[in-house]
Amino acid sequence: MSSASFVSDFEAYSGWRQDLSQRIASYRQWLNRENLNDSQRDLRLQQLIDRLAEDKLHVAFVAEFSRGKSELINAIFLSDLKQRLLPSTAGRTTMCPTELLYDAGRPPMIELLPIETRGSNAGIAEYKNYPDEWHQVTMDTASPQSVAQAMQEVCRVKSVSVEEAIRYGLYNPQDPEASLGQSEDGMVSIPAWRHAVINFPHPFLDKGLVVYDTPGLNAIGVEPELTFNLLPNAHAVLFVLAADTGVTKSDIEVWRNHIYARGNNRGRLVALNKIDGLWDELKTPAQIEAELDGQVNSCAELLGVAPEHIYPVSAQKGLLAKINGDAALLERSRLAALENALSEELIASKQAIVRDQTEAEIGDLLDYSTALLESRRQGIEEQVNELRGLQGKNEDVVAHIMSKIAEDKSAFERGLQQFQALRSVYSQQSVKLFSEIGMDVLRAEVKVARESMVQSRFTKGIRDAMSGFFAAVDLHLDAANGQIEEINKMMEAMYRKLNKEHGIHLVSIPPFSMLRYRKEMQRLEEAYEQQFNTFYTFLTTEQFTLTTRFFETLASRVVQVFEILNKDVENWLKTVMSPMEGQVREHQMQLRRRLESVKRIHKAADTLDDRVGELEQMRGEVMRQIGELRAATDGIRATLVAGGPAPAARLAA
Repeated sequence: MSSASFVSDFEAYSGWRQDLSQRIASYRQWLNRENLNDSQRDLRLQQLIDRLAEDKLHVAFVAEFSRGKSELINAIFLSDLKQRLLPSTAGRTTMCPTELLYDAGRPPMIELLPIETRGSNAGIAEYKNYPDEWHQVTMDTASPQSVAQAMQEVCRVKSVSVEEAIRYGLYNPQDPEASLGQSEDGMVSIPAWRHAVINFPHPFLDKGLVVYDTPGLNAIGVEPELTFNLLPNAHAVLFVLAADTGVTKSDIEVWRNHIYARGNNRGRLVALNKIDGLWDELKTPAQIEAELDGQVNSCAELLGVAPEHIYPVSAQKGLLAKINGDAALLERSRLAALENALSEELIASKQAIVRDQTEAEIGDLLDYSTALLESRRQGIEEQVNELRGLQGKNEDVVAHIMSKIAEDKSAFERGLQQFQALRSVYSQQSVKLFSEIGMDVLRAEVKVARESMVQSRFTKGIRDAMSGFFAAVDLHLDAANGQIEEINKMMEAMYRKLNKEHGIHLVSIPPFSMLRYRKEMQRLEEAYEQQFNTFYTFLTTEQFTLTTRFFETLASRVVQVFEILNKDVENWLKTVMSPMEGQVREHQMQLRRRLESVKRIHKAADTLDDRVGELEQMRGEVMRQIGELRAATDGIRATLVAGGPAPAARLAA
């Protein structure tokens, strides 16, 4: 038994994405079958189909220890297994950040990154490129005992010296409560693993859901990738409190510094778990409700959110109710309200993002195909009218018209010389653009910042190095933006010239905005500043090590952003030039056909009626293509707008 709303919404989203992908694939096959495709458009369509297939929905669960976070994941997503997948017992269970996903190309297993890797500056993303660094635990998914045994490995801890715990950033000697974590022999208990990836076959996970289980401030504060990448980029973050503890100081710190901060807070939800602890049989339902309302209002005030954004639940009772099919207990657990909110925040917002991205990409391709066929239809009709105008004309008139067409062809070919010159300038401008955002340029800036940090152990020196790094990146983005504007102006002028002189169809050049990349740089800089402010004027060795690790993670994230920027710019440059190249080829082909038609009439190789008949047949073929393309376009756009499968006509087989 599971939430009908969440399951149905998730299934609808998966079905919508699959239907959209199939429609785009049909459009691509049709283009190939009709010889209307080229290598660049085919590559863009394949990339779009791949992106839809690989689309993931990322949900992060964040809480301090003993808030029932793992149980809530079990209850919301995994109750159909009729068992607990993630361990959930009293005290600390999930000891390291955990990813729950499914890759059908790999066997069910748990991959664990040893805690000792925290001794290096390399981030988790980098370690994912080296499978031999991870400890693997296989499991038999048909055996509940095998699964449970494998899952317990995530909880494993180990005892290390205080010095080693400090080196890993897992022990702060200045914390007055730090000594409570020490055993009698002076050793400190720490997680055995730095990160866990659970590859488990489940319908939700198979359709693209990725769940992150993050164990509180201790993990977030020392793992830069959680701060800079995972939490800010999750489509939904569920922050879990417990009714028996309320909002603690560390809860507030996690919420303010890592979840509800710096910009977009959409998809940030709060669950107040363990409300079954308030179910006192000696109290009336009204008294229990009043006590629960008091808890909700108190949490809302401390976190700075509206009370209606706090969702009281009992994860344990909700899981039990789903397993046993107990509708009354499920209602009392209030799990459905949280699932509905999560569904709306996660699925609706993610679907809107995918819809906008797909619409922008496919809309450009569909418009180009339509313009190409309309241009072809118009050219054929002009030829038909031209040939019909020759009926009853003598040879001298036909020769004159043939000469006029030849002149048009020559004039167009002279114009092609300008087009080739434009291509040369365009290539130079493109090279100049990539000289500002190229990966070699960025890596050089990272190297300068890294060397400056190493040379200074003072806060001011390190802060200056970071400020210089972000200032340099901003200058490169400014220069790139200027180049993009230059390319836009140049291409618009060339389109207008070709339209005026040769009737080439005007194409709206798709805009390219740097805002997305600037915002990400701004977010990263603010995140680093916030983390840096926790340190002192003079950094200790341990603090400097942690600062260096944060910088390496941040630099890695900046590199990822620039890699995406480079790919997006490359695709944009293709969308700018490709339609013009296609239309120039089409116009050139139509001029050749017109000249050949008149030549054949002049030489009496064909009768005029025969040639007109051929052109009428060609026009009928183009009209068929236009009709099929219109049906495909309507189907794709109806699916995008409706947000679900649309009963539009498919392309003819």
